[in-house]
Amino acid sequence: MQKKIKMLGRACPVCSSRKDSDVFAEENFDPGQLDDYSFASRKFPELMHYRLIICPQCELLYANPIPTLKSLSTAYHEAAFDSSEEARYAARTYGLFLPSLKQKICDTVGALDIGTGDGAFLGELLGMGFTGVKGVEPSLAPIKAAKPDIRPLIRHGFFKPKYYQRNSLSLVTCFQTFEHLYEPLEMCRGAYQILKKEGAFFAVCHNRLSLSARLLGMKSPIFDIEHLQLFSPKSARAMMEKAGFTQVEVRKILNTYPLHYWLKLLPLPRKFKSSLMKLLKIIGIGYLPIPLPAGNMAVIGFKK
Repeated sequence: MQKKIKMLGRACPVCSSRKDSDVFAEENFDPGQLDDYSFASRKFPELMHYRLIICPQCELLYANPIPTLKSLSTAYHEAAFDSSEEARYAARTYGLFLPSLKQKICDTVGALDIGTGDGAFLGELLGMGFTGVKGVEPSLAPIKAAKPDIRPLIRHGFFKPKYYQRNSLSLVTCFQTFEHLYEPLEMCRGAYQILKKEGAFFAVCHNRLSLSARLLGMKSPIFDIEHLQLFSPKSARAMMEKAGFTQVEVRKILNTYPLHYWLKLLPLPRKFKSSLMKLLKIIGIGYLPIPLPAGNMAVIGFKK
């Protein structure tokens, strides 16, 4: 991203309200501090954010103003990637939802993972018997890091419904991506278009009202320049229903990651964390899987 960034004002991206007087936090953002990992997944928290507004109608917390779509597209295209291990852990956690989803959807023919990263979740889908599995990812680095048998399944770019046949997929998934989207509601509408009847849209996003977010306050890693909006259960449900989905479910998630990753997220000096992470890896306990309620929620909607 260039150091001089053009910013644009906007309405609430879920309900279109332009009442922006309820300021949650003023801008805390230095473009000169951005690097190759600023728009990468599972990075060290930078604790920078845009001006944040609470929507009085739908409860969404959203950034206003935000950078232009062109500058964000460039940033994601060029973002680095070094989190394959964490991606595998996340994929396994989200994969736990697949057995129950299989019982509720029409069939297992056709599945798309939006913001698939290195395609770790595509492997979970294939392992559960889904066919016609595809992924789409805007950053080149994670695609290059994908396993050789998974890489051909990933389209490089942003999700666009026109690339997929209407009413053709049984399942669309989207993990930790809602927060990054210029128009999250339009993405949900696009997912609805390409799903078959009795198909499902399964997303995971941060819950800004979770206990961890409230305890850490503005030192929570969810407050980040990558995140253009942050959802509550109410705003996530409202967006899914506005896109046409019914029987919308919102569930808490217990995430499992290695100890060194949880340490990475803590609001501690970066040099100290890096040294401690390295030490814990050397002695072995840094790789110990730890389940924690990290403030994420699953949002599932169905097309009837």
